[in-house]
Amino acid sequence: MKVRITFLFVFLILAGLFSNNVSAQVLQPVTWSFSQASIGENKYELTFKAVIDKGWSIYGLDIKPGGPIATAFEFTEASGYKLIGKMKSPEAVVKFDPNFNMELAMISNIAVFKQTVEVLTEDPVNVKGELVFMSCDATSCLPPDYIEFEFRLPGKVVVKEEKVETTKEESTEALVEETVTNDEQIETAEVDALKETEKESGSLLWDFIKGFLGGLLALLTPCVFPMIPLTVSYFLRNAGKKRSRAIRDALFYGISIVFSYVVLGMAISIIFGADTLNMLATSPAFNIFFFALLVFFAAAFLGAFELTIPASWSNKLDSKAEKSGGLIGVFLMGVVFVLVSFSCTGPIVGTLLVEAASGGSLFSPAVGMLGFSLALAIPFSLFAVFPTALKSLPKSGGWMNSVKVVLGFIVLAFALKFLATADSVAQWGLFSREFFIVIWMSLFLLLGLYLLGKIKFAHDSDVSHISVPRLFLAIVSFSFVFYLLPGLFGAPLKTVSSFLPPITSQSFDLSRGISSTQTVSNDIYTGKSVKEGVYGLLAFTDYEEGMEAARKAGKPVFLDFTGFGCSNCRKMEAAVWSDPRVLDRLKNNFVKISLYVDDRTMLPEDQWFVDKSGGREREIRRVGQKWSIFQAERYEINTQPYYLILDHNENSLVTPRGLNTNIEEYIEFLDEGLEKFKESR
Repeated sequence: MKVRITFLFVFLILAGLFSNNVSAQVLQPVTWSFSQASIGENKYELTFKAVIDKGWSIYGLDIKPGGPIATAFEFTEASGYKLIGKMKSPEAVVKFDPNFNMELAMISNIAVFKQTVEVLTEDPVNVKGELVFMSCDATSCLPPDYIEFEFRLPGKVVVKEEKVETTKEESTEALVEETVTNDEQIETAEVDALKETEKESGSLLWDFIKGFLGGLLALLTPCVFPMIPLTVSYFLRNAGKKRSRAIRDALFYGISIVFSYVVLGMAISIIFGADTLNMLATSPAFNIFFFALLVFFAAAFLGAFELTIPASWSNKLDSKAEKSGGLIGVFLMGVVFVLVSFSCTGPIVGTLLVEAASGGSLFSPAVGMLGFSLALAIPFSLFAVFPTALKSLPKSGGWMNSVKVVLGFIVLAFALKFLATADSVAQWGLFSREFFIVIWMSLFLLLGLYLLGKIKFAHDSDVSHISVPRLFLAIVSFSFVFYLLPGLFGAPLKTVSSFLPPITSQSFDLSRGISSTQTVSNDIYTGKSVKEGVYGLLAFTDYEEGMEAARKAGKPVFLDFTGFGCSNCRKMEAAVWSDPRVLDRLKNNFVKISLYVDDRTMLPEDQWFVDKSGGREREIRRVGQKWSIFQAERYEINTQPYYLILDHNENSLVTPRGLNTNIEEYIEFLDEGLEKFKESR
C-alpha cells in the first residue's frame, strides 16, 4: 500500500470534527444503469454501470472483515438461465480509508460490472436479482442501498435450415447492440482517463517533493557532502582563467546527474508498467520483498556493512572521463559521481522508488528521481557559479555518520509499513496494531538515546558534548514515543494512522471495556427490540416501540440514526459518549432509540413494502432499508450519525446534530432538548 503524507486526511477529519450542525440533505452520489448485449451462442452480457460523484467511492466485490459492506449482486435462482463465470469487476484502487481506518479496495468515478449468462429454454427469460452497495466520501458513509434489477432475455435460438434468415437478423441485431456497447465503453474510458489525469497530477507533485527532500538528506551523507568542494574546485582548476567554461561544465555536470537518476526512474516504469506497479503494490510478496530491501538498506546506514560499487567500474569510467575531456568527459564524471555515491544514496533512492512504484503511476518513479537528482545537482552548480560560498560550508566529520545512522532508524521504521501491509492483505493475522506500535516505540526510543550519545555504532566519533540540534532532535524522538504510548490501549493516533495496521487488529482496547449499569428503572426497556450498546446504554431498535415507552415514562426521546459499519458513529461514541456528563444524561434523562440503517435482518413478509422515492420502485425487505428510508423521507437526510431529541408528538425539539466531537456543545444540545421538552409539557 501507499505510504502517503496524512496531512490531507487529518484536514478532512478536523473539518468534520468542527462542523457545528448538519444541513438537511438527501445524498445520492451513485447512479446505476443496466444494459444487455448478445455475445452469440445464446449467451448475453449483462452490464451494471455506476456513475459516482466526485469525491465519493464504492467498494469492491471482496472486502476484508471489519470493513464496510462490499458491492454485491445477488441473482434470483431460476431454471431458464445459468451464470457463466464470475462477475467481471472494474479495477479497484486499494488505499487507506479514514472512515474505517484500514486499507480497502475502492472504486471511483465510473464503475462497470459485467456478468455473462446463458439462456437454457426457448421461452423468454427474466433474470432478476438485487444489487447492494455502500458509498462513502473522505469523512462519512451512507447506509447500504439495495436496488432490484431485471433483464428480459429472448428465448434460446434453435438453429434450423428454415430459420437461417431469422438467425442472420438476430445476429445483425446482436452486432448492433454490441457496437453500441463498445461505443459506451470507449466514452467511459475517455471520461476515466480525464479524471485519472486530474488525480495523478497531485500525486506526481508529492512524488517530486518527497524526492527533492530525499535529495537534500542525501547531501548530508559522508559520500556526497565532501564531494561538493572537491568537484567544484576540480572544474574551476581545469577551466583556468575562463570562468564561463567552468560555469558551463558545472551546469552540465548537474544535468548529467539529473539525467542518470531520471533514466533510473524511467527504467523502473518501463520494466514494470503502471498497471503492474499498481497490482504489485497490493501483493504480499512484493511488500515483503521491499520490507527486506529497506531492512538491508537500513542495516547499511547503521554501519553493519558498506554498500560499494566495484572499484573497476568507477575506475574505468573515471579514466574515460579524463581522456574524453569536453562535455563528454563532464557527463562521464556525473555518472561516476552517481556510482561512487550510491553507497550512501542507495538506501534513500531505494526508499523513494518503493514509494513511487507503489503509487501505480507510470511517471511516479521518474518524477521522484527528478526531484531527488535536482536536490543533489543544484548545490554543485551554484557553488561553481559562486565559489566563495564554499568557505561557509562546515567541515565534514563524525556528524555525517550521525546523520547516516538517524536515517537508518527512519528507513527501518518505514520498512515496517510494508510488512504490515503484506500481513493485512494476506490476512495472516500475525502483525497486530500493538506489535507495530511497540516496535516503533523501541526504534524511536533507541534513536533518542543515540542522539544523546548513550549508544554508539562502529563508525561513530566520541561525543564530548551534546549540541543543540542533537538535543532538539532527541526531544522530538522521545516525544513521539510518548505520543505512541496511548495507542497500545486503543487510542486512535490520528496523525500516523495511515502507517499503522487497522484498529480492528487491536486485541487490547480500553475503550471497549468502558461499561456501567443503567441507573434508571429497567422497566422502561422491556420490549422485544431492546439492545444493549456501548457503555451499558440500553436502547430500543424499533421506533414505534421506543416512542410508546417514552410516553409511558414521561421522558423525551433521544433518536440515534446509526449503523454497524458506521466509523463516525464509533468515533462519536468513543470521543463524546464516554464523557461521564454525557453518559449520565443519556442514561437518566432520555429514552434512547437507535435505528441501524445497515441492519440486513429480513423484515417479516407482511411488513414488506414498495418504495417509490428517487424515481424508481423497489421492494423493501430488510430492517436497515426501512430505517434508511424513514430517515430520508422524514428528516431529508441520509447520513450517519444523526441525532434528534423528540417530544411525544414526534416533533424535533432542537436542531439535530451530526458528527461533532465537541463535548461541551453536545451537552448543550442534550440540556436544551430536555428543557424544551419540559416547557412543552
